[in-house]
Order: sequence, then structure tokens, then C-alpha cells
Amino acid sequence: MYVAVKGGERAIENAHRLLAHERRGDRDVPEVTLAQISEQLALGVDRVMTEGSLYDRELAALAIKQARGDMIEAIFLVRAFRATLPRFGATEPVNTGEMQVRRRISSTFKDVPGGQILGPTFDYTHRLLDPQLADGFVPEQPMTAEASQAATPRVTDILGRDGLIESSPQADSDTPVGDLTREPLSFPADRDLRLQNLARGDEGFLLALGYSTQRGYGRNHPFAGEIRFGEIEVEFFAEDAGFAVPLGSIELTECQMVNQFKGSTTEAPCFTRGYGLAFGQSERKTMSMALVDRALRARELGEEAAAPAQDEEFVMSHSDNVQSTGFVEHLKLPHYVDFQSELGLLRKLRQEFAEANAAVEMQEAAE
Repeated sequence: MYVAVKGGERAIENAHRLLAHERRGDRDVPEVTLAQISEQLALGVDRVMTEGSLYDRELAALAIKQARGDMIEAIFLVRAFRATLPRFGATEPVNTGEMQVRRRISSTFKDVPGGQILGPTFDYTHRLLDPQLADGFVPEQPMTAEASQAATPRVTDILGRDGLIESSPQADSDTPVGDLTREPLSFPADRDLRLQNLARGDEGFLLALGYSTQRGYGRNHPFAGEIRFGEIEVEFFAEDAGFAVPLGSIELTECQMVNQFKGSTTEAPCFTRGYGLAFGQSERKTMSMALVDRALRARELGEEAAAPAQDEEFVMSHSDNVQSTGFVEHLKLPHYVDFQSELGLLRKLRQEFAEANAAVEMQEAAE
């Protein structure tokens, strides 16, 4: 940042003090705590963790509080903090088929093995404002039951056993997984980088792109094969011990989209895949991810790539809300010299235009 006026440093310091004052709000109103944000604004915390690429509920809650509820600013804060952390290694791949499921639905099979589990969702609410919440409403305790031991196989695995869906694309085991947090984005990008980019990308941007594919800009005809949300244990391979050790459990949402089928003269028709994975309960984000992931696979599936959602450079270069915000908000910085230069040029052009018109009018009058 730069300031081109006298007293700029003092003005910035005063702006910081004013921001802190506005953030606190009315001193007679109790200050919101991080625990309240984490527990009662959980979906906002989940989004900040996902797009900030850091699973830490307390830090995400702190960022939301510091940002006065501005989610993109909170994501920026979390990413900035993440950049200061040491890197010890990578965890083992998680098997979402072993997830301790809290919510699991499929729009493709009614009687999916393991059952449909509605879980906590807005899907069946009436979208009417509830005035009881303004008065400190205490809800009833939810119904409980013994945890089911029934297996919950992924729907795509069920389809895969019968060869009805393409095999899950596998990365070359000898090729290291890319890391967008350490390496600059480059094209063409493999699917590992694309999925990383989509996970960090702005939810609203991805939602709009996913919607566009359903309206014909990408030849997407999807079914929500399965959306599951729950806890899963994360493990890290400890070289000293010689085996993987558990680090703890995290909450994840996974979406597997079943898309229009393909086939050729040598391959039987089958469904194709789109995939999304995010921290916490982030269904809209993972569904949007899965739609755009499938659209970005157009070329590898031999399809014409003509829609915005199928253009990996367009999608990946513009999906990051922190980068987009920085580029837009830099317009608030002083551009006095640039503007005065263009203003001078514009005045010169207008003078030349007026002189040319005056010359034409004099010539017409003389005739």
C-alpha cells in the first residue's frame, strides 16, 4: 500500500482505531466470543476453513470476528496466517467410504445401502423468519439412537462394480501431487491442481459456473449420486515409527456427481464423474465443485470445450476470491498520476476534435 498525501501514516493509524471501534460496536451489547461463532455460525466457519485452506475452527472464528463478518477478508486472514506455518509433510489419503456419517443423501437410488440420512439441513425448512430465535429460543434435544453399524458404500462404487460408471481417474503414482499454495498456477493443469483450485475458489463464483453448465453452457446433465457429511480420521505416516499414526478427526463434505454418459466405437457407454470435497458441512460448495470439475474434464473425455466452465484457464484464473478482491480493491489506491495523464490526453483530444469541427464549419460557410 502507498499513500501520496501528508499525514498518511497518522490517517492510517486513526483508520485502524476507527475500525476497531466499529468492529466492537455498542459497548452495552455483550461481545461475541469465538466459541459462539464456531458453534452458532458453523457454516461460515466451514467456508472460511475451506477457502482459507486451513482446518482450525478457532482460528477461522477469530478471522470472522476480526473481519466483522466479511468472509473474503476472513479467508484472506486465514491464508496469511497459514503461510507462516511450517510444513512437516502430507497426510495419508482419506477413505471417505469409512466416514462416520452424519448426513448422507442420494438422488439416484431411494434404497441406497446404509440408508438415506437426512441429518442437519435447511432442505426441508419453510424459509420463514423465526422470531423465537430473537428471544434466546432453546430448541428441543434431537432424537438419538444407537449408531448403525451398517456399511455405507459410495454410490459411485456400487455403479462401478457393474461397469456403469467410468473408473475414478487415477493420478500417476510417480508424479508428486501439485501444491497451489507453494507453486504458481500454470497451464495445462492436471486434475489434482484443478480440484485444489476449486476447493479454494469462491463459492459464489463456482455456484454460478455450475449453474451455467446446467443451463446448457457445458453439456452437463448431472445427478447427485451422493452427498455425504461426517467425521473421518486423518493419519500421517511417521517414518520413525514405520506406520501411519492418527492425528485426529475432521469433518468433511463429499459430493459425487453422476453425469451424462459417454461411449465410443471401442468403449461401451457409461456414466462420467464430477467430484467435490470440502471442510465441514459445505454442500453447496461441493456440489458446485463437482459440476465444474466435470465441465473441466471436457477435453480428456473427447468433448468440445466451448463454454466458460469448460475453459480451465478462465475458471482457475478467476475463481480465487482473495486474488480477485486484491485486483479489484487496488482501484481504491491513489492513481493520481495515471488519471491526470489520461485527463490531459482527453482534453487534448477534445480540443483537436473541436478545432477540426470548427474548420469544417468555416469551410462550409465559405462555400
